[in-house]
Amino acid sequence: MSDEHQKQNKKEEQLEKHSTKDEGKMTTNQGQKVSEDEFSLKAGERGPTLMEDFHFREKMTHFDHERIPERAVHARGFSAHGEFQLYESMEDYTDADFLKDTSKTTPVFVRFSTVAGSKGSSETVRDVRGFATKFYTDEGNFDLVGNNIPVFFIQDAIKFPDLVHAVKPEPHTGMPQGASAHDTFWDFVANNQESAHMVMWAMSDRAIPRSFRMMEGFGVHTFRLVNAKGEAHFVKFHWKPVLGTHSLVWDEAQKLSGKDADFHRGDLIEAIDNGNYPEYELGVQIIKEEDEFMFDFDILDPTKVWPEEDVPVKKIGKMTLTRNVDNVFAENEQVAFHPGNVVKGIDFSNDPLLQGRLFSYTDTQINRFGSANFHEVPINKPVCPFHNNQRDGFMRQTISKGQVSYHKNSLADNQPEPATEEEGGYVHYQEKVDGRKIQARSESFKDHFSQATLFWNSMSDVEKDHITNAFSFELGKLESGSVQQQVIDMFANVSLDLATAVAENIGARAPQSGGSDVTKSSPALSQENMTYKPDTRKVGVIVDDGFKGEDLMTVINELKAQGIQPELISDKLGVKKAVDGAEAEIDHTFLTSESVLFDAIYAVGGDNESKDFYKAANYFINEAFSHFKPIGATHEGVTWLQNNNLTGSAGVVTGDDMQAFAKEFAEAVAAHRHWDREIVYQVV
Repeated sequence: MSDEHQKQNKKEEQLEKHSTKDEGKMTTNQGQKVSEDEFSLKAGERGPTLMEDFHFREKMTHFDHERIPERAVHARGFSAHGEFQLYESMEDYTDADFLKDTSKTTPVFVRFSTVAGSKGSSETVRDVRGFATKFYTDEGNFDLVGNNIPVFFIQDAIKFPDLVHAVKPEPHTGMPQGASAHDTFWDFVANNQESAHMVMWAMSDRAIPRSFRMMEGFGVHTFRLVNAKGEAHFVKFHWKPVLGTHSLVWDEAQKLSGKDADFHRGDLIEAIDNGNYPEYELGVQIIKEEDEFMFDFDILDPTKVWPEEDVPVKKIGKMTLTRNVDNVFAENEQVAFHPGNVVKGIDFSNDPLLQGRLFSYTDTQINRFGSANFHEVPINKPVCPFHNNQRDGFMRQTISKGQVSYHKNSLADNQPEPATEEEGGYVHYQEKVDGRKIQARSESFKDHFSQATLFWNSMSDVEKDHITNAFSFELGKLESGSVQQQVIDMFANVSLDLATAVAENIGARAPQSGGSDVTKSSPALSQENMTYKPDTRKVGVIVDDGFKGEDLMTVINELKAQGIQPELISDKLGVKKAVDGAEAEIDHTFLTSESVLFDAIYAVGGDNESKDFYKAANYFINEAFSHFKPIGATHEGVTWLQNNNLTGSAGVVTGDDMQAFAKEFAEAVAAHRHWDREIVYQVV
């Protein structure tokens, strides 16, 4: 045997020996045993993450490159263009020009998305929604990359690959798609209990929004605002929808997934095309640097909210979405967001989840685009000029002139040269950092249940029922009884009532101990306390030949005056004729539409209904009723409701005076849902 073969055999023997000896021990891809996989390396327990953490960089880099070409998360999304207008100058807090000059209108591009599903998944699944905004300011792009939930599952970015691996389809089956109701996700939750608060939000109505237009947005992380004097304040960013924050019910969301997987993007496109431009007010919560430690939670912890009753949200401007994308691939798919895209006057905190995102986003965009030149794609390109010595690479669009591509230089008079602070150059906030290099979590991050209980305490009785049913559905889908029990025991620390009810629903053992002594609540967290308007609500109007034309037009005109959008439904497309000779153009048939596509149903009827027509109309009405939606009826429609024993229920409006009926029905539509309605079965 040759020396080379002997060396190869010896190497294989060593590999086999080590693999047997060290089986089960975590290592890097280079074979170095890993001593810590929960916390990234930081300068002190609350300090910034250090780039020398080779394990974190390897783990995150590998994760960022796992899928091509769609996004690893937030693959399913849709976007729109718009503008941002400032209400009042924030110059006392920040030197960012677009937050100081009220005369400026800043172009924006917003992408909404689901997190877990692939590019082809449904839009109405139970999931977190991304809410990412790119501000094209005169000083460069600022990306506010957030979600519709203000907290997150994990506290340290090193755990992000683990979270996503757990919630994605299980690797041995590739199922389920875009859903969290499976063993690996809940096993992660039970064994990473910092997720408790986020899971409460994910099991609430916030995870099944009615529309992108009726969904709050949050920057999630703690940032800093820095003014021209170098004075800093901690800040959290909020988007408040002008239409209020509203949701689907679970049965409705599931049916929509099958009936119209593109429901949310269709709703956004239609609203903008109709001139019903979505509006969101930008709010900020601000804490003085000297008040950093005055709260009963760590303000840098991404699993915590700043209760609005303690730190009020100041509304400082409005964003209006005014234009749909022209090309989905060029804009929606190629847009590249990055929380590290900031302008002067906005800086970072030491939130360890944010610190990791500052590395990860550049890396994952390079993977998606195959190049570091993604900033030259039109949708990502800033509106202000940019100059530097970066050169070449795939997709390069800029034609750089001259012989110099380095700094410092004399051949080009040292151009381009850095800008001074007075010239608008970005200067990092000079935070003092003093700490030992350590992989650990601050003691102030270790309370995982108090704010989860705060959220539970803040919910209405209806919302609590929905959360209980959501837990029961998700855990009821699990195959592992052990995981089910672990989750039940975990959430007994949030609410013993919640855990006990869920245990009973899924046949698990009721927790023997637990409960919380937290009594505080935050009314701002409940959707019951949101804005309620009839504007842009869609009403399905069921009509057949022989309707009373003048009465119908009276109601429709009044509903439109209230901002409601009536759409006519019948058994066939074309024209339906009224008894008085009027005609009505039908928008949808029973076959091409469903009650779940509408916010309310108005039963008009006619004098020519067949048995099949009556049967289809009944299905629409009863399904909408079971989803707690407003139901209106006049003329023959009233008889339909009486035959189904629906009259007299909450949110069911009938009448002979068309003007009075229309106004009362519009008020019912504005209420969105009528939860005190008695129904035969419970809808999640």
